[in-house]
Amino acid sequence: MLKVYEHPFSPYAQKVKIALYEKNVPFELEVPNSFAGGASEYGKTNPRLEVPALVDDGFAIFDSTIILQYIEDKWPNPPMLPQAPRERARVRMIEELCDTYYEPINWGLMEITAWGRASGDLAAAIVKRAGEQTAGVFAWLERELGSSPYFNGAAFGYGDLSVYPFVRGSIVFGNPPRPGSPLAAWAARAESRESVRKTIEAAQSFVGGIDMLKQMLKSGAFKRQYRDHRLEWMMRSGGIEIVREGLVSGTIRFSQEIS
Repeated sequence: MLKVYEHPFSPYAQKVKIALYEKNVPFELEVPNSFAGGASEYGKTNPRLEVPALVDDGFAIFDSTIILQYIEDKWPNPPMLPQAPRERARVRMIEELCDTYYEPINWGLMEITAWGRASGDLAAAIVKRAGEQTAGVFAWLERELGSSPYFNGAAFGYGDLSVYPFVRGSIVFGNPPRPGSPLAAWAARAESRESVRKTIEAAQSFVGGIDMLKQMLKSGAFKRQYRDHRLEWMMRSGGIEIVREGLVSGTIRFSQEIS
């Protein structure tokens, strides 16, 4: 059976699960033991030592965007991508911005509120900055949504599954869409879908939950990966001391060198 390596909190893994549920493709889930970095058997599946990864009959694929493209190629019905080339490009650009600009906002909030990397004035300043940035993303998303019920247009699809996990993250961290706004109405429509509900419930019921995260960080069982856009976000949002302390304490990791 198709296997998805994931963590229920990962928005990137959530995208993949929603797509598979929408297409009614059976799959099994596994949380890899790789989040402390270093040598890992999982590195043979995903050299980045991150989730998600998909294994289809021994063929391993990493990176959520590439996985979604593979799913669409192999199981084209029901289609998640719009038909028109311009619309396909539009929803792919939405995904790219959510993956590389929106995700690190929520990720940085999680660093402060769940992992406890800062307190006092520094934490307050970073949380405030994240709220301002989230408001900007919401304004952009509402422009992209326009008067359509979904980011894909008339029906739920690729654009929607690319946005929802990140909006859900904003809700969890206290920055929900404004009540009565087009984005709030869209989120309610998305949450009515079984694929989205199942994905949310998996995160909510994950053993240990968010309360265990600080202990995991202190024990060394989990090292947060500061890669690409995440490092950029923390540095330009006032968290240079957080990065420095994490490197000294060994609670931050970068991508593995490949050999």
